[in-house]
Amino acid sequence: MTTVLFVRHGLTALTGPVLAGWTPGVHLDERGHAQVASLGERLLAVPLAAVVTSPLDRCRETATAVLAGRRPVPALHVDERLGEVRYGSWTGRELKELRKDPLWRVVQGHPSAAVFPDGEGLAAMAARAAEAVRDWNARLGPDATYAVVSHADVIKALVADALGLHLDEFQRIVVDPASLTVVRYAELRPFVVRVNDTGGSVDALVPGPPARRSRGRRAHGPGPAPDAAVGGGAGE
Repeated sequence: MTTVLFVRHGLTALTGPVLAGWTPGVHLDERGHAQVASLGERLLAVPLAAVVTSPLDRCRETATAVLAGRRPVPALHVDERLGEVRYGSWTGRELKELRKDPLWRVVQGHPSAAVFPDGEGLAAMAARAAEAVRDWNARLGPDATYAVVSHADVIKALVADALGLHLDEFQRIVVDPASLTVVRYAELRPFVVRVNDTGGSVDALVPGPPARRSRGRRAHGPGPAPDAAVGGGAGE
């Protein structure tokens, strides 16, 4: 199974009060750099075939932290399909102001129908992001583990896709800054391994030796076998 580590970028000065979107020159602040440095250290034990990032500065800086200290250094790829939602005229505005816009209720309650003025729809974003992940899965192969550095709404949409949820349910998912979300893509279905992890052990993501992988549930790499564990299984 292809294992994808979805990483949200760290904090910036705009994260929270302002909808940054594709605003140029938005960099990680001191808190964000500390967050992603810690995450990069946590992930060092997990071998990565590649890191694929959104083109925006805050994601590129986060990707650099994920690559730091790795030998050999995995390839770094930039994919615009994993970029932030194109919020159009909402970009750069304060969230407290946007809450007064009638579109806000659509974004909250019926996001699949939300299209931002002079921007794109959330459904279009979800489609391009899912297409990107499937393309990279095919390119890197079924035994690869790789990281995708992106944005909260993009990762939420990808988790909803992996869970088989309608996009209208994606607001139930939380993806914090510098958090780790892991999905394994098998031939039949994806397996959502963890969501919004901001400090857990990553030992279960490290591939075992070949002899261990050849037995039963490990035959397809770390984690669950391609069939779901009836009854829930015993965990990692």
